[in-house]
Amino acid sequence: MDSIYILVPIAIVFTVIAVAAFFWAVNNRQYDDLDASAHSILFDDDAGHSEKKPSSSTVNTTKAADE
Repeated sequence: MDSIYILVPIAIVFTVIAVAAFFWAVNNRQYDDLDASAHSILFDDDAGHSEKKPSSSTVNTTKAADE
């Protein structure tokens, strides 16, 4: 029974800390755009980069080496 006098105030302190952390996160706009990260992985953002294609000399060299 004596432990309840310690556990109840500790539970109240943890609850106050959790509520304060939640309000801090909301006030600092942590929950504004939750879907952008999930959707950004679906789209390829390498549109500006072009793939390097092998030059014709490389293709001819490998064909000559195989024969």
